[in-house]
Amino acid sequence: MSNKLFTVEEIEDLSQNPHVQSVSSKGITYTDNFKEIFIASYSSGMLPREIFETHGFRVEVLSLKRIHAAQSRWTKAYQIDGIIGLKDSRKGNSGRPITRNLTLEEKNARLKA
Repeated sequence: MSNKLFTVEEIEDLSQNPHVQSVSSKGITYTDNFKEIFIASYSSGMLPREIFETHGFRVEVLSLKRIHAAQSRWTKAYQIDGIIGLKDSRKGNSGRPITRNLTLEEKNARLKA
C-alpha cells in the first residue's frame, strides 16, 4: 500500500471514473473489467502509465508507485490463474467456513435461504 492518502477532492474525482469500483483515503479498488483491459493492453506492448492515462486516471493523483504495484500484482495473478486470477476474490467470501458437520435441519435451512 502506498503512503499517499487521497484527499476528498481526489476521492470524488476517482469515484467518477467508470473503472473504479470503490475508493477510500487509503486505497482504490479497480473493476474486474479494467484489470482485463489492462492485461490485454500491457500484453500488446503499452506501458502501465499509458494504460492508466488512456482510461481517465491522472498519474499525479495515483502515483507511479501505485500504478507499478498494480501492474505487478495483476500480471502475477494472470500468469498463475489466467483471467480468473484478476477477479476480486473478496466478493465470494462470506466469512469463515464451517468446519463441523451440519444437521439435516441446518442443511435444509441453508438451501431455502
